[in-house]
Parts: sequence; C-alpha cells; structure tokens
Amino acid sequence: KTNKGSALLLVGPPGTGKTSLGKSIAEALDRPYVRMSLGGVRDESEIRGHRRTYVGSMAGRVLQSMKKAGQTNPVMILDEVDKLMQGGFSGDPAAAMLEVLDPEQNDTFSDHYLDQPYDLSDVFFIATANSLDTIPGPLLDRMEVIEVPSYTGEEKFHIAHDHLIPEVLRDHGIEKDQLVITDGAIETLVDNYTMEAGCRGLKKRIATIARHESEKILKDGRVTVEAANLEEILGPVTARHEKVKDSNPAGVVTGLAWTAVGGEVLFIETTDMPGTNQMILTGQLGDVMKESARIALSLLKSRLPMDAALFKDRDLHIHFPAGATPKDGPSAGITIFTALASLVTGRPVSSHLAMTGEVSLSGNVLPIGGLREKLYGAQRAGITKVLIPWDNRQDLAEVPASVKEKLEIVPVRTVEDVLRETLGIALPPVTPFVNPNVSVTIL
Repeated sequence: KTNKGSALLLVGPPGTGKTSLGKSIAEALDRPYVRMSLGGVRDESEIRGHRRTYVGSMAGRVLQSMKKAGQTNPVMILDEVDKLMQGGFSGDPAAAMLEVLDPEQNDTFSDHYLDQPYDLSDVFFIATANSLDTIPGPLLDRMEVIEVPSYTGEEKFHIAHDHLIPEVLRDHGIEKDQLVITDGAIETLVDNYTMEAGCRGLKKRIATIARHESEKILKDGRVTVEAANLEEILGPVTARHEKVKDSNPAGVVTGLAWTAVGGEVLFIETTDMPGTNQMILTGQLGDVMKESARIALSLLKSRLPMDAALFKDRDLHIHFPAGATPKDGPSAGITIFTALASLVTGRPVSSHLAMTGEVSLSGNVLPIGGLREKLYGAQRAGITKVLIPWDNRQDLAEVPASVKEKLEIVPVRTVEDVLRETLGIALPPVTPFVNPNVSVTIL
C-alpha cells in the first residue's frame, strides 16, 4: 500500500504506450491520475513556482497538479522528461526536478509561492522519455529505468485486432458487425503499410479504412476488407523490407541490423580490384562501424594462411547498401569478417544464413544488443539459420517461440566457429610472429 521512493522512468520509442501504461497503473492502484508535460519547459519557476512579490505569480506545476488531484497520493505522469531544457537564463528546470524525485528530500519539497515545506513522498512518479541521452546523470540516478521496447509484427497484430480496431470503429460510429477487417488484411497492414516502433501509424491506417468504407456501409450494411482490397484503399505499398535472394555471390553476406522501428537484414558486399592495398568503405558509416571493418581485415590477414602479396597490389571495397541510411555500431563485425573471408577464398555463403556479433582482434565474438528485433527481422526476410554471440544465449528467453521455431539459432564463441558454420573451413592455430633479434629472459 505504500510506495516510499517510487519513481519509475519508462523509456522507449514514440507510440509504444508509455503514457497509456502510466494511466493504466493509476487505474489499477485506484488512485487519481495527473499528467504533467515537461516537454520544452525552460523556466525553473514552472517547477518551483514564482515568488509572491511578482505580479501574476503562481505556484509551480507540481503543486498545481497536486491541487488538481485532490489527494496526497496520486500517480503523477512526468511526460517527456528527456525534453526538459537544461540551463539557460531562467534557471535549470532539470535541476529543480532533482528534489521532486528524490525520496530522501521530497517530503519537504519547497515551492517558492507556498514558501512552506510540502510532503510529496506519497506521490507515485512515473516519468516517460524517448531517449536517455539528454537526461542529466543525477536526475537519471533518482529513477528506476524500465525499457519499453518496440513492438514486433505479431504484437502489433494482436494490438490492432483486440484494441485498435474496436476503438476506431467506436470513434467513427460503426458497429462491430458492419466493418470486418480480416486477419490477413491486418497482417498486410502491419508488414506493408507501417514502419514504426509503436502503433500510432497503424491506428491511422485503420481509421483511413473506416472512413473509406463508410459509404459502402451505408449502402450495403456490411463490408469485409480483405488483404487484396488494401491497395485500392491505401494506395501502393509504403513499407518495403529486404528479402533474401536465391543465392549470394562470394563476398556478399547477410547481416542483421537493429533500427528504431524493428530489425532488418543488411547485405554486406565486398569486392577487390587492382590498386595499392587500400580499404574503401561506403554506405554512410559511423566511426564504430569503420573500426569494425579495420579489425575484421586485420584479423583476416593474421589468421588466414595467405600470401601477403595477395593484398599488396589489390584494393578492397566494402559497401553497405541503402547508402542514404546512416549506420553505426559494432555488431556487424563477424559479418564483415565472413564477407572478406568469402571473397578471398572464393566460397559463397548461403543467402539464407545471417549473423550478428561484434568481433575482437583476438578473434572472440562479443555480445550485442537488440537480439529480439534482429531475429524477428531475419524470420520476416526468409532467413532460416542465424549465428549469434555465445553470451547472448540468455536473451533468447525474450524472443517469441513463434520466431525461434522458424530459425536455427547457432551461438558462436570465436571466428573459428563462424567460418566453420558459414564456409565450412577450419582456421589453423594462431602462430604469433617472433622476432629473432629480440632476446627474452624468462624469469
């Protein structure tokens, strides 16, 4: 019944239901629900109130919300806390929130207008944010962070079927039996007409269908929308997802990428040409991904038994398609290494095999993030086998069983395991270079 020190922070992409979740918590606890929007607040007085000496002075938003709630223990939603303006001429509202959210201090919260200590310790604070990057460290430290991930296609299907469609029909004054949207139409709607982490765009598409079919409902009384009818209602497909090809040439390997709107497959292409031992990287890459490519090339040169002259008079070009999309992160390390190994050995890698994992210079495969979304994207693209880092095995518990049943998931520890699974070759043992001119004394 008590919640001393309760301050939650729900972090996730737009449209994933963070504010709605806070409202549901208030209903479940049977407490008053008050919402305080912090987006764009740049004046400390908005939080702490004004001194009573000023004309037009008033209490801060916190006390105004308490007055609106009418009780001392409401559930208070602090919306968009990551968009608080920091510093500036009018004080720092982010710093003013420190006392509000600190359970050791907020029982004597001081508002400038009230000029008396006020007890906020019974308030259940729930903050929402899209990103942790802009939240000051001291403020973040006072809240318990709960991540709200993006929805998979299967989750969106059930949300649309059970919640969004009944809500849209109610808003448009349409009875449940007057407009029937088939399961196939919902799946097509999710896959081909939305590219988002949440469900706002999906609800807009359903509302468009309801408005489009309103005239037919008045004429015929009942309308059924099939997947084949969506192009006539919504126009051509707007969301295109990469699909695997029948086969990949040597030097082309399928990787997995995490995006804010879900997982996608990523084709990494390599080729060589006459040159002066340069490595060319294209595809709008960030610094971390460029470093992954350099590590992969160094590892390849040190581990594969090849003549050094093979690289001396050749240039290597590594390209990441969808050049207009910025890409960064270390998780393409084993994919770049495999693509280079495929190129120099002339052995193609199966187009239905994908992989993700960071590679170290010693040849170890390191864990990555976003495994759930990546595996869903692989299954949607037609992948049948996926290599993942060994340390990510525990993350498979979060992956839906329907996705795991369609994929052969192989955890790998080292690049030796990777090449054994992808190219069917075994790397020789590591032979470190020994300089005969260096004398070493063994203690």
